[in-house]
Amino acid sequence: MSTDFDVLVVGAGIQGAGAAEVLATNHYSVVILEQLGIAAATSSRSSKLIHGGLRYLESGQFRLVYECLRERKWLLDNKPELVRMVPFYIPIYQHSKRPAWLVRLGLSLYSLLSGINNSDSRFRKVPKSQWDSLPGLNREGLKAVFRYYDAQTDDAALTRDVVASAVAQGAQIICPGSLVGAEVTRDHVRVDYVANGKLNTLRTRALVNCSGPWVANTNARCTPPVDIPPIDLVAGTHILLPLSLGDKIYYVEADDGRAIFVMPWQDKTLVGTTERPYFGDPRDVTPTLEEESYLLQAVQKYFAQARGLNGEDICESYAGLRVLPEMEKSPFARSRESIICCDDDKKPRMLAVAGGKLTSYRATARKILKKLEPTLQAGRSIATKNTPTKTEDSSSERERNI
Repeated sequence: MSTDFDVLVVGAGIQGAGAAEVLATNHYSVVILEQLGIAAATSSRSSKLIHGGLRYLESGQFRLVYECLRERKWLLDNKPELVRMVPFYIPIYQHSKRPAWLVRLGLSLYSLLSGINNSDSRFRKVPKSQWDSLPGLNREGLKAVFRYYDAQTDDAALTRDVVASAVAQGAQIICPGSLVGAEVTRDHVRVDYVANGKLNTLRTRALVNCSGPWVANTNARCTPPVDIPPIDLVAGTHILLPLSLGDKIYYVEADDGRAIFVMPWQDKTLVGTTERPYFGDPRDVTPTLEEESYLLQAVQKYFAQARGLNGEDICESYAGLRVLPEMEKSPFARSRESIICCDDDKKPRMLAVAGGKLTSYRATARKILKKLEPTLQAGRSIATKNTPTKTEDSSSERERNI
């Protein structure tokens, strides 16, 4: 029996967008099913950073940091209108939980993972004579300041750009559209969904569940469901303040030692993020007053301009959800790598993708493509198999083009 598409991707956040793009680029027919809107949830509620994740070195996630730094370079080279380098400053105080030697060690390793010949990997200790270039920064107990570079983006705009690229390569999108159920049969995956108030059915060779915080709910509607390891939803809040601190991003410690970013955003200052367990409907996640107060106090601790502000001065706040592996460790210490599960290791028909970083969406997409290729190549007609296409390139050649 013929199929309507090679792959159905559920979710138009950055992971679903990336998966659709890489599959369409490799000449597979793709349709995206999105219930709310492109980047409607987590992919528009991040810290707006394209970075390796300096703090992930503390929990030993060296492979993830290296992968993200490699992806950062590609995004800087290929999407300069969306991704740009910004100076980051780390002030070290007498009360800081991370002493100057430890920060220097982390930055040295971060620089090494970036590439010795990469000019963007350089960092330095800012001389005391130049501290005046950091207006408003609290000087009491200040012992050292380090500067390094990472990148900033508009997460929603980047996601929309990736979806547009997938569509330009032939992908289709159904939005709004909600998955009712999906069932693996002998020949295809039957998918029932609702769009425009009507129940519809399509057939596809494979289904990729990239529904972010809804990944478990979507998986439960699939027959058979994929075996996903236990996961937690962790909420993170950001606040937007009526401050201007220039073009610099500050990396500071909250009272509990958690790393907080204080960064320019739309002529104001964006501050984030927090971490708390979340158990409700992903649509209903909102910042709490405690989180807003926590972030405001962190800014006031370091910047004199913020000390006259209170909760009513917060211009905007938003909360997003991370999908993290269930562990007794604090969210701060848990792995941020994407989790890709499938119904069959040899020829998967159902994939579920949990977690992952905005920065490494392309790397996750390549892993999805690699897992699906045995299924998709088997489904090609003899004529297609005998016609040279990108799908017959080696993996290394493909990765250079994606």
